This record gives sequence, structure tokens and C-alpha cells, in this order.
Amino acid sequence: MKLRKLMFVLPNLFTVTSIFCGFYALTLCSGEAGPVQLYQASLAIFFAMFFDGFDGRVARLTKTQSDFGVQLDSLADVVSFGAAPSLLVYKWALEPLGFAGMFIAFSFAACGALRLARFNVLAARNPHGGGGRFFVGLPIPIAAGMLVSVIISHHAASHGEPLRESASVPVAVAVAGLSLLMVSTVRYRTFKDARPNRKSAAVFMLLVLGGVAIATQYHPAWVLVACCGAYLALGLVESAFQVRSHLAARKLAGSAVVAAVIDDEDEDEDDADGGPGTGGNGPAFL
Repeated sequence: MKLRKLMFVLPNLFTVTSIFCGFYALTLCSGEAGPVQLYQASLAIFFAMFFDGFDGRVARLTKTQSDFGVQLDSLADVVSFGAAPSLLVYKWALEPLGFAGMFIAFSFAACGALRLARFNVLAARNPHGGGGRFFVGLPIPIAAGMLVSVIISHHAASHGEPLRESASVPVAVAVAGLSLLMVSTVRYRTFKDARPNRKSAAVFMLLVLGGVAIATQYHPAWVLVACCGAYLALGLVESAFQVRSHLAARKLAGSAVVAAVIDDEDEDEDDADGGPGTGGNGPAFL
């Protein structure tokens, strides 16, 4: 019995460790943080992603899922992937923009919290909602991972040089785009239904070859950016095709309705004329 109780604590330890990594990143970003401190904060958030990715798997493996763990995981995500990346990207690139930069950084944390609240509500309405094939909106760990991967890659490629102020506006646009994606209805795959087969093996080999090409042509650190960018693009492309198919289906359904209305009108006209083959208003045959 005691062992069983301890097993319930195990996944929560992973979640609390994720919170610690996010808090450590916040302490590194506070004050006059230099490129080294920001790089270390990015690594701390990256490790938080690692622990966040394993707490749910450990809970399912040990069959210790609970509502408490779900709520704790959401609170951990707000700290580690909402507040910490927001302050990090503000110190790294958005501070020269003044209040606008602060507001854009805040919007990332706010949209991440809104996204998590929506996920919890949907999961409460549908107990199996969290185990579907798609996420509604960009998951906040992926959005934070995109920012962190860019900061880590820039630090490695520039040999620790600070970001130029001219790059503040493009970074602000990217942060705003990630914020909107989190609260959007764009669907992103969970890959929970992925199985080892020829298709998955081909996709894996394609990713490996792409990563090798990027690492050799540019810098190995940009491979992580490419992986996150590919996931973002996958969701947008699949959603675009889904919207196109919905529009085509609605157009087809509208055409069917119009055709049905025209057929009904033709039948009404035939009835008013005496029906087809009765001679209309001519003399009736006795």
C-alpha cells in the first residue's frame, strides 16, 4: 500500500522538477542578464520540456493518473513555458521596444494561460479529450520550445554575441504569431496514434536527412529550430487543407440543396398544370 502511494508521487516529482527549471530560468533572466545568463535560462526551459514530456508518460505507465496531476501539470506549464519564456524573450530581444515589447512578451504568457484553461475545460467535458489525435491550438511547450531553440541556436552560431537591436521587430512579430497560434483553433497532431510502419520510417528518415543537411550547411544548433518550425508548418498546412475540404463540402451540400429546391418547384408546376402527360388544362378524357 505504501509503495502504491509512493508511485502516485513519482509523476508529480517530474512536474515539480519542471517548475523548478522554470523558476531557475526566471532567476537567471532577472536583473542585468547577459547573453550567458539568457543562454543558461534557455537550457533550463529546455530541461523543463524534458521533465514535462515524461510526467504524463510516467503516470500512464504506473497507472497513477489523477485530476490533481492534470491541474498541477497546467500550473507548471504556466510557469515554465509561459512566464519564463516571456521574460526570457523580453530580455533577449524585446526590451529595446519599450512598452510594446513588454506587452508582446506578456501576450505570450497570457495566451499560453488561456490555451491551458481551454484545454482543461475541454478535457473536463470530454474525459477522453486529452487523448485524441489533435491538439486545438499550438501546445504551449512547443511555442516555448520554438523561442528557446532560436535563442540557443543564435548563441551557438554567434559565439555568445548579443542580439542586434534591428532584429527586435522580427522577433516581436514571431512572438505575436506564436501567441495567436496558441489561442487559435488550428489543429496540431499529438502523434499518439503513431505506429512503427513504412510511412513513419520514411518520415523519420526524411527528418534525419533534413537535420543532417541543415547541420552541415549551417550550424547543428539550427536543427532544433527546423524541427519546431516543421511542426508549426505541419499544423498550418493540415488546417488549410481541412478548411478547403470543409468549404468544398459546404459548396457541394449547397448545390444539392439548390437542386432539390429546383426539383420541388418543377414538381409543383407539374401538379398545377395537371401533372405530366395529362394534357395540362386541355379537355379531360372521360
